[in-house]
This record gives sequence, structure tokens and C-alpha cells, in this order.
Amino acid sequence: MASRSRWSALAASALIQCFAGSSYCFAVYSPALKASQSYDQSALDKVAFFKDVGANAGILSGLLAAWAPAGRRRPWLVLLAGAALCAAGYLPIWLAVTGVAPAPLPLLCLYMLLAAQAQTFLNTADVVTAVENFPDRRGTVIGIMKGFLGLSGAILVQVYRTIHIAPSTFILMLAILPTAITLLLMYFVDVHRTDYQRYNKKFMDAFSLIAITVAGYLMIIIICDQVLKIISSAVQTVCFVILLLLVLSPVAIAVKAQKTESGKQEEETRDQAERIGLLQEQISTNASSSSDERCQELSTGKENMNLVQAMCKLNFWLLFLAMSCGMGSGLATVNNISQIGGSLGYSTKETSTLVSLWSIWNFSGRFGVGYISDHFLRSRGVGRPFFIGVTLLVMSLGHAIIASGIPASLYVGSVLVGLCYGCQWALMPSITSEIFGLNHFGTIFNVVAVASPVGSYILSVRVVGYIYDMESPPGARACSGNHCFALSFVIMACVCVVGSAVAFMLFVRTRRFYKRVVYARLQSFL
Repeated sequence: MASRSRWSALAASALIQCFAGSSYCFAVYSPALKASQSYDQSALDKVAFFKDVGANAGILSGLLAAWAPAGRRRPWLVLLAGAALCAAGYLPIWLAVTGVAPAPLPLLCLYMLLAAQAQTFLNTADVVTAVENFPDRRGTVIGIMKGFLGLSGAILVQVYRTIHIAPSTFILMLAILPTAITLLLMYFVDVHRTDYQRYNKKFMDAFSLIAITVAGYLMIIIICDQVLKIISSAVQTVCFVILLLLVLSPVAIAVKAQKTESGKQEEETRDQAERIGLLQEQISTNASSSSDERCQELSTGKENMNLVQAMCKLNFWLLFLAMSCGMGSGLATVNNISQIGGSLGYSTKETSTLVSLWSIWNFSGRFGVGYISDHFLRSRGVGRPFFIGVTLLVMSLGHAIIASGIPASLYVGSVLVGLCYGCQWALMPSITSEIFGLNHFGTIFNVVAVASPVGSYILSVRVVGYIYDMESPPGARACSGNHCFALSFVIMACVCVVGSAVAFMLFVRTRRFYKRVVYARLQSFL
């Protein structure tokens, strides 16, 4: 990636995303954090809540991403801020867990907030840049970006297992690795608008194929290592080297795409003058034609609102409420998955496997729904809010399965919840960009993302944590049995049904808009 283009930006963003999701690894080191600080479950859930706030409340990153001096955005500034926050958050947490610099609960919550905020800065820069470089495939590129972010938890866990470090040292690794990778690649992440309408789709498909390959490979490694237990330490190292090669493969795709497009550029330049002359002649003779009215309709009106204008719309709050139900219950599940596994008799290695597999299901949802929703929107004009409603119904089924406590219920339920949780993270930014426009996209979608920690606080701290402590024996910090979480997951299943109803209401309200504006605009790219 010696030269910069939209393809090098996409490849660099994908690599950063592969290591940016440190918040998904909370379950790996949360037992060490809980033991070292002598926390009960409610105290640990408070730390997790601040993690969720930091990882999802990306208002500051959105404002910085929207800042465009001289009409040009500066994604590298957003990435630099994210790298600084990552180091500033995880280093003090590591010092506290190792006992070098003990910290009270409020201060530790602040450190966790800073560490998790790094993820929003990295994610915002990568997603906004990808959407602006490929606006006609926003569902697909958001799925790719969010998909790699979802896989990052499993990738970081593979690093952790390959080098055989303690959970406390893993926290130090989270402070160093994402920071170094971001500083190395942020130069290549930039917006290239001049020729975004002309590119070979096969390279986009290649990025998608790489994402699917990485996800499938990770799933095979996790199953062989944790379920079948057939991977030795030496084989684990070889598997990790192969994983790194797969993760780095977007660089090869970007180089090939740049060479292919640069070869066509000269030929297109020769024909450009003639094409411009023909277009100017057509425009001058059809200044008041119906096509001009159509272009005006597609570029003005409901789109390109600022944050205040968007927040004055009912559609904004319907999307916010639906995301509170879905993302909040999903976060409550992954934050407590170690404790749920412990109460049901799972070993530490089994719960670590669940965390890794969660990343795979998370990726599958993010990538899959981006591609599927793009297909149905392009072919039939089906609005993306419809898919939010469907995924929330499936998520409620997953919560109900976990609540049942039947054998393997946590494995099956976490698959459904993880898939649907990932779907919402791909659908929400796409819907935001389509309904409210791209001018303030980074800010608006990060404000909607605040729904995630809001829902998580209510469901994780006030519901899951409270019921867990209530069910625990007097004076004990641990609870054993299905009753520890059963009621909590029944409540979350009901919450998801309510969220589904809200999402279908948004679908009905925006159906005509998707048909007349979004669908028509996509057809203009063909």
C-alpha cells in the first residue's frame, strides 16, 4: 500500500478493525478484575456498564469525524485520538489489576470508559471513510467493517492463547497492540471521492470473501482447540501464523485493485473531454426536464440532516428505542457470559470458548445482513428496518432458550443472540445514513449507538446484576444454578419482542421513502 486510494483505505480500515474490538474481550479478563478488586457482581456490572458507554457513545468521535476544514475530512485525526485513548485507558487498568497502582471503583470505571472510547474513534473513522468511498454499497462495506470489528474479539483471544499470557498481561496487550497497529496504518485511511462511481465490483467481493474465510477459519480453530481439544501448542502457533496471513490478505487485494484501476485511468482520461462536452450539451437543452426534478428529489429533502434536525424526527427515536432493546440485551448477555457459564457449571476454558464463538456469530450477523439487506433493497426496494424487526424476534427466542437452562442452552442461545446482535450493528449505521444523510452521518449514528449502553445499563445492572445478587446465598459472591439468570433472560426476551414491534413501526413509516428515494438512487448507480 505504497500509494493511497479508496482501496488502500478500505484495506487499512479492515486491518485496524481486526484489532479494535477490545471491549468484546471483557469476559476474558473480568474474572481477574473481579478477584483482584474484590468486587461483587453488581460492582463488576458497573464497570461493564462504563465499558459499554465508552464503546458505544461515540458522540465525540462523530463530531471529530464530521469536522472538515477546507472541505476535507481528516480521518487520521480520529484514529490518532483513538490510539491515545486505548493506551490511556488500558494501562491504568493493568496497573490496578497487578496491584502496582490500586484504584477505587469510580476511578476504574473512568479508566474503562477511556479504554472503550478508543473503539468508537477507530470504528467511526473506518466506517465513515468506507461509506464515503463506496456510497452505492454502503450496506456491504458497513457489513465488512463491522464484521471485522466483530471478529476482532476472537482474533485477540487467539493472540492471547498463542503467546500463553496471564489475563492481567492480556490487559497490557490490549493497551499496546491496537494502538501500534492504528498508528502504523492511519496514514492510508482517507476519503477519495473523485471516482467513487467507477470501480470493479469483483474487488469488493474479494474483501467479502476474505472476511468470510477469516470467520470460517477462526471457527474451525476454536472448535478444534476448545471442543475437540486436538490442537497442541506447536500447532496453535502454526494456525496463528496462517490467521495473520489471512488478516493481512486485504493488502494484496488493495494493491491489485490499484494497479487495475490505474491502468484504466489513462484510457478514461482520453475520453473524458468528449463525454463532458456531450453531457453539457444535454444539460443545456434539458434544463427543466423531469430528470432534473428527479435528481433534486434524490439529493434534497429528507436527507443530510444535522444532529438536531434528526433528533426532532420520530423516526430517530423509533430507531433509538429498537436499538436499546436489541443492543442492550445483547450486551447484557456477552458481559455476563462468564458468570452465566459459571453458574451452569461450565469451565473457564468453556466460557472462553463461548466468548470466541460469540465473535464469530457477531461477525456472521454483521456481514450477512449487510449483504442480504443490500440485495433486497436493490432488487425489491425492501427497507432495512424490516430486518431489524425480524432479528429482534429471533433474538427474543435466543434469550428464551438461555432462560430454559436445558443442556447446551447457553451454546444455542448465544449463537442466536450473537447473530442478531451483529445484525443490528450493521443495519443501524446503514439506516442512519439513508434516512438522515451522509453529511453528519458519523455524529448521528454514534448518538443512536448510545442506545446500546442505555439498554445495557437497565438490563445488565438493574436486571441481571440485581437478580443474580438476590439469588446468591447470603454473604456469597457467586450463585450456582439456572435460577441465577432465568428470570433475567425471560425479561430480556419480552423486551426484544417490544423492540421488534417498534422496528416494524419504523419500517411502515419509511417504506415509501425507501421505495421513492433510496431504491431510485441505487438504480441510478447501475
